Amino acid sequence: MAIKTFTTGEVLTASDTNTYLANSGLVYIKQQTVGSAVSSVTVSSAFSTDFDNYKIIYDGGSHTSSAAINLQLGSTTSGYHYAYVFNQYTSTAPAGGGTSVGANFDSIGRASTNGNNLACDLYGPFLSKRTGVKYLGMDYLTSGFNVNGTGFLNDTTSYTAFTMVVASGTITGGTIYVYGYRKA
Repeated sequence: MAIKTFTTGEVLTASDTNTYLANSGLVYIKQQTVGSAVSSVTVSSAFSTDFDNYKIIYDGGSHTSSAAINLQLGSTTSGYHYAYVFNQYTSTAPAGGGTSVGANFDSIGRASTNGNNLACDLYGPFLSKRTGVKYLGMDYLTSGFNVNGTGFLNDTTSYTAFTMVVASGTITGGTIYVYGYRKA
């Protein structure tokens, strides 16, 4: 669809508004505030037949020290395949990690005393096929890490919920946002 440019004084019709809203890219689904001193947060009713692919963003809050944030789909604790590369800000040598027998998607985000964050795209979590993931996370500590990774969950379960799990310690605050990529 071509992008329409509106000029000063032009009337914005209901038809134009509906057309451009219906053809937007990311659609807000829900948000969830993270509680105080928790080691995990479950977001229910996140995925449905309305969208095939999703973006999850978490930002804000703090951690007791510094740790990885992991992601689990539904109650599944096996079959996660992933690989990631990370680099510490104080080092020039990148490192990595990965597995084909994970209990969740490891290190999809970072938590620290200066803030928590993650950004990931999930491909097909509600569909009865393998679910793919692409993610990015970074520490807000001067000696912290950034991490980039991809992976998939090796099953054909249809998921509606996910759980963010902190590898150690607890997190407090911040907001998790879930968006759907609009279907054509």
